[in-house]
Amino acid sequence: MAVKLNAEKREDLKKSHTRTIRQQGLIPAVVYGKGKEPKTVAVNSIDLLKTVRDEGRNAIISLNVAGESVDVMLHDYQVEPIKDELLHADFYAVNMSQVIDVEVPIHLDGDAQGSKDGGVLQQPLYNLAIRAKPGNIPEEIVVDVSKLEVGDSITVSDLPESKDYEITEDESTTIVSILAPDSGTVEEDTDEEQKEPELVNGEANEE
Repeated sequence: MAVKLNAEKREDLKKSHTRTIRQQGLIPAVVYGKGKEPKTVAVNSIDLLKTVRDEGRNAIISLNVAGESVDVMLHDYQVEPIKDELLHADFYAVNMSQVIDVEVPIHLDGDAQGSKDGGVLQQPLYNLAIRAKPGNIPEEIVVDVSKLEVGDSITVSDLPESKDYEITEDESTTIVSILAPDSGTVEEDTDEEQKEPELVNGEANEE
């Protein structure tokens, strides 16, 4: 079910007007999609952040623009780095009956046995590429790591198939692995005869 979000039409694209709407707690945004004319709108930045935080980046949003609703997904956004404030958002209008390609965050569940035994858990892949209809996109992909021993790994090919989506990520890609603990020791050569002779004035001192 799509979460609702209100938007206002934004017809004045002057920088002075953009500053004004930001002072009102709104941010400029664009709604576009295949075969659709782009629309310039403004949305409440706090409401948008709350929606993404509660529903996830791939949430289907029912964007209400002047009484007309359109199903969209947040495609991209810009953040002011110093103040960490939203500056702009791009919404992509989706067709709920057509599949799209998205990336879904991976969540590791459980405490790996290998980690308890001193191994080091590494997660090279944090987002999984999938193909699905907008309404079937999961909020996250859960991967159980509790049974992983030192030396074990989980690749994309180990993930179960789903009737709701198709995994498009390379099957050989490693999601998580447990590496053997690093002893931190470096082998030293204790044989005095194997040591390099010291250099004195650029020449070897072999005395």
